[in-house]
Amino acid sequence: MLKFGTGVGVTPDLRRRRALWQILLFAAGLLVLTVISAGSVYLVNKARDDNASVIRTIEVENQIHSLLLEIRRAESSASVFLLTRGPEFWTDHQAAVAAVLPHLNRLVELTKDNPAQAENVGKLRPAIETRLDQFTREMNYIQQSDFARAAALVREAAAGDATSTIRDAADAMLREEQRLFALRTTNANNSQTLAASLTGIGSGLVVVLALISIWLVRRSAAVRDEAEARLRDSNLNLEATVDERTADLREANNEIQRFAYIVSHDLRSPLVNIMGFTSELEELGNDIFKRIGSLTHVPADGPPLAMNDAAEIALEGPDKQLSQDFSEALGFIKSSIGKMDRLISAILNLTREGRREFEPVRIDTGELIEAIVATVAHQAAEAHAEIRVGELPEIVSDRLALEQIFSNLIDNAIKYLKAGVPGQIVLRGRTKLGYAIFEISDNGRGIDPKDHQRIFDLFRRAGLQDKPGQGIGLAHVRALVRRLGGTMSVSSELNVGSTFTITLPIKWNASKRNAEQ
Repeated sequence: MLKFGTGVGVTPDLRRRRALWQILLFAAGLLVLTVISAGSVYLVNKARDDNASVIRTIEVENQIHSLLLEIRRAESSASVFLLTRGPEFWTDHQAAVAAVLPHLNRLVELTKDNPAQAENVGKLRPAIETRLDQFTREMNYIQQSDFARAAALVREAAAGDATSTIRDAADAMLREEQRLFALRTTNANNSQTLAASLTGIGSGLVVVLALISIWLVRRSAAVRDEAEARLRDSNLNLEATVDERTADLREANNEIQRFAYIVSHDLRSPLVNIMGFTSELEELGNDIFKRIGSLTHVPADGPPLAMNDAAEIALEGPDKQLSQDFSEALGFIKSSIGKMDRLISAILNLTREGRREFEPVRIDTGELIEAIVATVAHQAAEAHAEIRVGELPEIVSDRLALEQIFSNLIDNAIKYLKAGVPGQIVLRGRTKLGYAIFEISDNGRGIDPKDHQRIFDLFRRAGLQDKPGQGIGLAHVRALVRRLGGTMSVSSELNVGSTFTITLPIKWNASKRNAEQ
């Protein structure tokens, strides 16, 4: 590779070569601009001609329809005039007949360069002239008050060859113009696309050549040496700073995990006690209300009822309301205890998952997701949802983490579909610049834009809360994606659907990521 520089030690030969390279780059840029200009002018003119052809096709179709419309108008006004003899229908008929030939002549002018259409017009003109002659005779019979012969001529014309010939020829011309319209539209689109592509590619080349020229002009050996020296110093300081911050982050992360595990573990002990005492309180309440029932139903001339007998006696009035309030309060306590237990279990699972070391293996993501889809096939069938899996790239990553990521997203897509609307869930993927990009789309309820970040927070949920959950799934998924060196985002609108996008490295460096945890 040639190296260019300025300053001490630059020989005249090196300066000449640098100047030569600059002249060559300038000439290349000028050549590219010339090619772009010539190609753009040619393609713009071609696109203009193609668009004119499309407009001409539309005009031909309009003329055909106008011609047929005037003929039908003349037929209908003649029939109505025969029945009613109203002068307005006579005027309408004469106007329609007068407009037929101008439309036909215009059609001939527009299609004279098309042999197929010229042949169709050759069939159409005699039939139209025959029909116009029939119109003239019909009007003459009507004016002579010979209505029987006029009506017979109307019936004869309706069933005659002229009418069918007009219809067939017009249909043939319309089919030909539709074919030409499709062809000419494609040509116009191609011309515009080529013009845009040529301009974009040429502009990109000009920019690249300009940047290279600027880089060559401004490059110097002295500045390069100084920059390299500073860069070495900066790298040494940066590496030391990164190592220090990484160690602090790793220690803080471990401390947070230990703290979460200890807190959640210690919370479970008093929670178990509360659950036990709640059960005892429920039994004690039952005994108390049985005793109240036995006391409120003491026979006037006998001993109090035994506890077994009191169980069969229904409470009444304030006693019954007190029993219901007591049961409702216990129900709230049990529900809160159950929720607390699930949250503590979720925290424990998160801390255990955070301590697990990932193991990279080559994964066929298409096969992995097909297996996940098979496990939720019954849920999808109950929700009337169809899951489509497109082409997916292979990557090197942690299999268990990927299973948890995609299982959670597919399960959420099925869970939050719109009621009464067949579900459409699509998974697709592609690669770009060393990364695999996965998209999971659905046509479900969607997410309000103001909640797009909220759904990734721990124990936070958005929208209608009619499905079971603790607000942990998406937070856990995003944490797994980050540990795998990727990113996660969502695009969604209410009542339209959602698309979750996950970007992961195609070849994940496990040793580095595990060291940072």
